[in-house]
Order: sequence, then C-alpha cells, then structure tokens
Amino acid sequence: MTDASTFPDPTYRDTVLAPLFEGVKAHYAGHMAAINRAHLVMLAETGILPPGEARAIAGALRDIDAETDVAALRYTGEHEDYFFLVEAELRRRLGDLGGALHTARSRNDMDHTVFKMALRGRASDLLARVLHLAGRLIDKARAEADTLVVAYTHGQPAQPTTFGHYLGAVIEVLLRDAARLEAAIDGLDHCPMGAAAITTSGFPIDRPRVAALLGFDGPLLNSYGCIASVDYVTGLYSAQKLVFLHLGRVIQDLQFWSAFEVGQLYVPNSLVQISSIMPQKRNPVPIEHMRHLASVTVGRCDMVVNTMHNTPFTDMNDSEGEVQQAGYAAFDSGARVLDLMAAMLPACSIRADRVRANMDAACVTITELADTLVRDEGLSFRQAHEVAARTARAVIARSSSLGAGFDAFTAAFEEVAGRPATLTEAAFVQAVAPETFVARRDRPGGPAPAALAAALDGYGATAAALAARQSRREDRYRSANAALAEAFETMLER
Repeated sequence: MTDASTFPDPTYRDTVLAPLFEGVKAHYAGHMAAINRAHLVMLAETGILPPGEARAIAGALRDIDAETDVAALRYTGEHEDYFFLVEAELRRRLGDLGGALHTARSRNDMDHTVFKMALRGRASDLLARVLHLAGRLIDKARAEADTLVVAYTHGQPAQPTTFGHYLGAVIEVLLRDAARLEAAIDGLDHCPMGAAAITTSGFPIDRPRVAALLGFDGPLLNSYGCIASVDYVTGLYSAQKLVFLHLGRVIQDLQFWSAFEVGQLYVPNSLVQISSIMPQKRNPVPIEHMRHLASVTVGRCDMVVNTMHNTPFTDMNDSEGEVQQAGYAAFDSGARVLDLMAAMLPACSIRADRVRANMDAACVTITELADTLVRDEGLSFRQAHEVAARTARAVIARSSSLGAGFDAFTAAFEEVAGRPATLTEAAFVQAVAPETFVARRDRPGGPAPAALAAALDGYGATAAALAARQSRREDRYRSANAALAEAFETMLER
C-alpha cells in the first residue's frame, strides 16, 4: 500500500500544530532556550561532547537566539514545532553537528521541564498576590479590631463580633490556602531533564547539574515518573482552586453585608456604580466582578484537573501543550480577583448605625445574658437559655432594644426560676451590651482585644515565613540564571 500524503495534513496543521506553535511563542520559547543551554553545558562538562563541538553549538545557539524574532514567527508546517525549528536551524548552520545537542534527551523530558518552568513563574506571582492580600487584611483587621459587626449564621443575625475578628477568620483560611499553594510549588521544584523518553540514558549525564542550572531544587528521581506523573499539574491547580473557592464565600458575605436591607458594609463611591435609570441606586458591582471571576478561576482549575482524569499513566498529549496553555487563564483571572480584593476590602468601612440597629432588632447579645445567669444567678444553662429566649421574644415583639427590656427579663426570670432575679438593671444593661459580649470572649481565637491581637501577630508571622520561603526560591532562580549564563559564556571561550 502506498501513501502519497505528506506531513502535516493541512487541517491538522491549522487545528493543532499552528495553535500549539503560537502558545510556545508566547509562553515557552525563553524556557526552551535555557534548557538548550543548560543541557549543552552538561554535555560539555561530562565530556559527552568534545569542547570544540560544544563551543560550535553554543555559538550557533547564541546567534539563533539573537537573530530570531520569536514573536514574528508564523507557523508554516515546514517544521513540526518550535523545537524542530531550532534543531533545523542548528543543522543548517553546523551540518550534522547541529543534531548533537539532542544527545541524551527527548522532547518528553524537555516538555515537562518547560511546563514546570512556566508554571513556577506564574505560581510564584500568584502566591505573592495571595500574601499581599493577607498583609492588607491583617492591617485592616488591626484597624477594625474594635469595630462591632453582626455575625450571621444560616443567613440570620447570630452574635456580635468585630470586623477585625471576622477578617481574622478570612486571614486564617487564606494563609492555609497560601501554605497549600506553597506546597504545590514544591511539586514544581524537581527537574525532569535526564529522564529522556522514559528510562534516562546510556550516556554519563549529570542530572543534578542541569537541574541546578535551571533553578530547580534537584532532579525528579524516577525517570518514568518524570514523563508520566502529572501531579505537579493537578496539585497546583487544585491548590489554586481552593484559594478562589474560599474567597468566593467571603465575597458572597460582602454582597450580603452591603445589601440595603442589611447595610452594615459601606463601599466607597470610588467602587460604586450608579444605575443608568435609577439615580438612588448605589451598585457595588466590583463585588459581583470578584465573585464571577473567582468562579471562573475555579472552573478553569477544574478544567485542567479534570482533563487528567482517566488518562494513561505515561507521557501523553492530554497533559501537555493545549491544557498547559489553557490553564494559564486561571492565573490571569485569579490575579484580578486578588488585586481587586486587596484594593477594595481595606477601603470599605462598617456602618455603626446600621450595625447597632440590626443588633437591637435581633437581640444578638442574648447569649451573654444566658451565660451571665449561669454565672451570677446559679441557673442551669437550660434554665438560663429559656429565660433569655422569653426575654428576646418579648423585646422583639414590641420592636424594642434588648437594653430596654429589663422588665421583660424580670418577668421571664420569675416564670422560669420561681423567684426574683438578683441581677440589677444596670448589670442587665451591661450584660446585654455588645461591647461586653465581645470583651468577655477573651479565649484564644475570640474577638476580645488581647485574643485578637495575639492571633493577628501569629498570622503576620505565618505570612512572613511563607514569603521568606518563596523569596529563597526566587533567589535560587536568579542565581541559577546567573550561573547558567556564566557557564555558557565559559564554554564559548574554550
């Protein structure tokens, strides 16, 4: 059987190869150049290539990099992809020697190394934005440590706390997400180079040297895993997803708190759009944009992870160019959420009048009355709970504030306890004041000033430790770039 067709088929070229080529131009070309140089340095240092041949290849690589306008390249189908374009140019300049650069390596280990290098830059930037947001929230929480808010459960007013205490909860989750993201970056820090296609090489390659020149912490050990185990992808996008899934819940609270009927969160005019037809409407639409961008980011992360589902445990295109390029959009939309939240949330304020009105209307301090009755009146908690419940029902029925409900309290107490209360009206008013409620919640993790201050100090230390670890990574990347440049130049001079 004869086949007169030639590669690539025009449709395959236009639907697969050309888009992949454009992605390589945008995302990978610089990383591939670094891999070429690092691999060549290793081939020369191990004696796999003689000094003269290595020097000739180095000079050609240098000239190709200097003379090629990658952004202007257009895919013609003459070469399968960017890798083959560079190799063809080497062979054009050097003859058969141009093919020697590919000794002891494969596109398999090169591809996954490129992907990791591209991802670690994006992941590092994302982590920096997460930590920046955490820092902004810590500052805001300190400033709002005494600012009362109504805390809600099941969509209903529950208890008083402070805005700083609420933000502390947000910060804790954000820092745990940052730690998960930082751990996922660890999964990018081991180099696949030297695995070749599957089983390493019969040449005496120096895998740690290439890893170091490319800024990795070391080589990824199992060569089969280097080209088959895509957990560096699934782990990273899973960790990224959680950042925005969790922030999405906070964003939903911001929407609820800023609603006219609740109104405890004030969004400044700079972040409010006015209706085109209803002049009274203040629409805090940045909250909506954060919410849908967070959801889009979650969806994009799921897309990447789900693409890996039920794929074979080997090198396969499902984990490579198409999905890698598509996944970068998650970093873009996620960055927009983090930047907007870091600007918006610190700019918002709490409307004390609306908080006080909602507290009065919903009797949110009534739990402290029950606690006080247990401590000071010797009631069981269930008795105290019943007295507090009857008091709250009476106060709410007459649309009064709890602080004005001493008569309702004394009647409820006598009905349940069978005796008059010893609690004075002044002590009652103090017990149901929101400031008292907060001040008495002084256990670790509570909203009282000392407890919250200690927690915020701890959050700051955690964020600083995460930032320091990431800074050390970035120092390693920079040092590796300098070491690679020096080794490459030394090779050119030999």
